[in-house]
Amino acid sequence: MTTDPRLTPLVQSLPRTVPFVGPEAQERDRGRPFKARLGANESVFGPSPQAVTAMQEAAQEVWKYGDSESFELRTELAAQHGIAMENIVIGAGIDGLLGSLVRLTVPQGAPVVTSDGAYPTFNYHVNGYGGVLHKVAYTADHEDPEHLVAKAKEVGARLIYLSNPDNPMGTWHDAETVQRMIEAVPEGTLLVLDEAYIEFAPDGTAPPIDPQDSRVIRMRTFSKAHGMAGARVGYAIGDAGLIAAFNLVRNHFGMSRISQAGALAAARDADWLAHVQAQVATARDRIHAIATDNGLTSLPSAASFVAVDCGADGTFAKAVLNGLLERDVFVRMPFVAPQDRCIRISAGGPEDLDLLAEALPGALADARKL
Repeated sequence: MTTDPRLTPLVQSLPRTVPFVGPEAQERDRGRPFKARLGANESVFGPSPQAVTAMQEAAQEVWKYGDSESFELRTELAAQHGIAMENIVIGAGIDGLLGSLVRLTVPQGAPVVTSDGAYPTFNYHVNGYGGVLHKVAYTADHEDPEHLVAKAKEVGARLIYLSNPDNPMGTWHDAETVQRMIEAVPEGTLLVLDEAYIEFAPDGTAPPIDPQDSRVIRMRTFSKAHGMAGARVGYAIGDAGLIAAFNLVRNHFGMSRISQAGALAAARDADWLAHVQAQVATARDRIHAIATDNGLTSLPSAASFVAVDCGADGTFAKAVLNGLLERDVFVRMPFVAPQDRCIRISAGGPEDLDLLAEALPGALADARKL
């Protein structure tokens, strides 16, 4: 807790933590770079070459602010989803959009429901705006829609957060299950459906988009399948009234022209997206095989990473993770038991996964000595 008198009482009450410590910060602390960057769920396969070209060309006009309405990108996304552009808002990744949404909908002291151990950046925004988090446990390594809705009814939640596919476990619910959850959302509550990894999921994972349904707002991103995490482009789909409300709080010139141009080109390059999807599927299979070769099990995944069960508890998994870090392989792990028995490994290229295969036996052996 900080005691700087210039800060609001709310800010002074917050823990001095951030959701994630970035790999660059870890590299500075350790004094050397990682050889395999498999912890941040970035796409090592990179963006579309067409997106790179578009961003290079846009750099010549970077003296201009970005289009405050992201008109071309919204028009393209609206056409792809068969909705009106008034149902789409562009923001600085899903993280930025979550911050705006919480600011719009969660007054201080208002209840919000999420899963214990789900994506912590959502919690970070809720805490930062003074909301009160109520958490439910995972069930069989899946977020539990029925329990989330029940808790929302119990506490009168303003928001319910669900990621599908889930981060950090990679598990998923089918479209019918998610649609039942949407239909069960209590009056006065909004379901925040985070679909950051939806491009990697099996057909039938995402329910049809109904832009008139005021019970749900859907979040998608160019950070994962489109390989543009560093560009910070995400979008939300919702009813026109809610989407228009973002204009009351968002940073209207917060989007870079370069990022807008890259995202537009990426959205139009279906062939590159299919290429990345195939690469990720191959990488997931390789991670499953590496886990098996080391006597471990892994969870089926519909995301761009695999959760590998280290076979014990969170203390043991953390020791395995530390062993991998010492061997220059960057991975992360869930924060909450029992999911913290796993380490989470992002899809990588063949060279990255060769390094993982080389490092994991030693990391396990060291952990077993503790």
